[in-house]
Amino acid sequence: MATERLRELEYQAWNGFLVTHDRLWREIEAGIAPLNVSMAEYSVLALLGEAGRKGMRMSELAQRRLMSTGGFTRLADRLEQRGLIERRRAPGDGRGFEAVLTREGRNLLRKAWRQHYSDLRRLFLDRLDDEHLRNLAEVWARLAPDNEGEETSA
Repeated sequence: MATERLRELEYQAWNGFLVTHDRLWREIEAGIAPLNVSMAEYSVLALLGEAGRKGMRMSELAQRRLMSTGGFTRLADRLEQRGLIERRRAPGDGRGFEAVLTREGRNLLRKAWRQHYSDLRRLFLDRLDDEHLRNLAEVWARLAPDNEGEETSA
């Protein structure tokens, strides 16, 4: 049985997404590289920055980063060894751990945010008007895992 090929418009949409994602990822990664932080490390620091001083449970960080627990633990170990995060017993149940940014982690994150946002604007956001951005936001919402199995109107 032959696999049905993509229509030209489908191919252009999919390929455009892949090429754009790869290009943006590489350029944004290169922008934060002088700060000695990888994209994986930056994404964890950014999640913790958004969580504020209360931090976030390690299990939630791993889930939000779409990483295995073991892989995430190794990443967290590196961040802790560099003095960027601190792990604490979770209040309440005492079984889990929470991660919080240290002062050094907050300082690094501020620098990384500045660079990341500058690069995002130059490479992506400044090239689109508000209508384009609203359309993209709608597309990403439709493709969110929460919407799997839901019928969408065309």
